Amino acid sequence: MKISRIVLVLLLTGCFVSCSEELDLGQYDDLSITPSFESSIFYVEAQESLINRIVGLSFFTQEFNFDAFEEAFFADRVLGGVITYELENTTSKDVEISIEFLDETDTVLDIEFFQMDAAPTALLIREVAYGDSGKSLDILRNTSKIRLSARNLGDNSSTSSIPNPSLVLRSAGEFMLRAK
Repeated sequence: MKISRIVLVLLLTGCFVSCSEELDLGQYDDLSITPSFESSIFYVEAQESLINRIVGLSFFTQEFNFDAFEEAFFADRVLGGVITYELENTTSKDVEISIEFLDETDTVLDIEFFQMDAAPTALLIREVAYGDSGKSLDILRNTSKIRLSARNLGDNSSTSSIPNPSLVLRSAGEFMLRAK
């Protein structure tokens, strides 16, 4: 019992006379965290049978409301990023795809243009950088809509020998944001 009291007194004395340093709560200001966020942007698929039914060159035009880039959380913190596009054409058609980034007044901020031959073709992958290593971040910050247009440069009667021929366009973005 005496030994436990002595140990307790020594521990308490050690706590009072031990060296300590003032806490530096200003370290938060020096902290630099840049998390990376990744998300799908759009996925569009058109079957060759649908393309054959539409007379004329343009077989698809769609505007997508896309306010994600305008949100203050994103617009004020984005440091850079990459949008990746994947285009796969298993149809018998040569195609053109254009992707337009529009602001709230429908002014075109940027255009990505793709041209792809009829099948068999390889998967086309394009990465577009924004920020210090690429296009202006203002394109992303001011984008309110995305307009996607597709044109058939072939005919309206041919059919691919590949099962379930279609045109598929996917996109995803990965962006680095300042945490504070």
